[in-house]
Amino acid sequence: MAKSARATLLRGDGIGPEIADATVRAIAAAGGRIDWEEMPAGKGALATDQDPMPERTLRSIEKHRVALKGPLETPKGEGFRSVNVALRQRFELYANVRPVRTIPGVPSRYDKVDLVVVRENTEDVYIGIEHYVDPRRSAAEAIAITTRVGSQRIIEYAFDYARRNGRKKVTLVHKANILKYTNGLFLEIGREIAARHKKIQFEDIIVDACAMKLVLAPERFDVICTTNLFGDILSDLTAGLVGGLGVAPGANLGSNCAIFEAVHGTAPDIAGQGIANPSALMLAAAMLLDHIGQKDAGATLRRGVYGALANPAERTRDVGGNTGTKGFTDAVLRHMQPRRRRGG
Repeated sequence: MAKSARATLLRGDGIGPEIADATVRAIAAAGGRIDWEEMPAGKGALATDQDPMPERTLRSIEKHRVALKGPLETPKGEGFRSVNVALRQRFELYANVRPVRTIPGVPSRYDKVDLVVVRENTEDVYIGIEHYVDPRRSAAEAIAITTRVGSQRIIEYAFDYARRNGRKKVTLVHKANILKYTNGLFLEIGREIAARHKKIQFEDIIVDACAMKLVLAPERFDVICTTNLFGDILSDLTAGLVGGLGVAPGANLGSNCAIFEAVHGTAPDIAGQGIANPSALMLAAAMLLDHIGQKDAGATLRRGVYGALANPAERTRDVGGNTGTKGFTDAVLRHMQPRRRRGG
């Protein structure tokens, strides 16, 4: 048996601790071998460290190079920037990867969705260069940054992801008809890279047309590669095609670090009630297990989650059921068992 991996655990705010505990339990039941170092982050870290992203937490992530993150709340007020953006920039997590697929049993208008959004994660308007243009704050300006290096690495990642996962097409999403320099550069580089990957189909599409076609015929898409702002929007749109953010996992990947997360919010209105849906974080944990080479455990965990989601009696409220967090997690563990026994 392979030795255990080490990883940082950020349980998060709001419903974060509940779904993190459920996920850690499910990982162990799936055969995942991870020794966790739990560290504070988000609003909850203010009480202990006076900082939503303490330096000791950053050192832990830097040491282990892998983290599982529950939803975090950035405290309101001057001086606190987005915790999620800060993590991406600190560790150069340039690729945000959001797979979505139709899950049998989960209420949805579509039944053939199976796509991945690969979003550039460190540039564009999210780089944070903005200011008021005059002391009266009568207007504000934001600057979008697009670099050749940043564009090359995310587009190469999208093609490499397609190759490694048996995907057949990459769709580059842009607005180069209007943003001729920033998105124009992104498109130019995309076409250059596509010419070197002739076994994978390539197309480019303007972002507004992409949004329309995702709603009309999402099955036409396979791997979508796009810029930071457009990726932020389209990844939530695609989650809505398959049942919402409650079943949408995500990963933030860099050359030396990877952070896996549920992409939904902290849901403080239901925190502590035992009704939160841990599906998204569990599916993100399955991605984490794949990343660290424990693919059998990842597959087992996915089977458990999909099995529980397929049964209305085992689903949580947000996806059409009436089961609580513990009941859903118990169901996930039950659905892991049959194939594991037959294989053993």
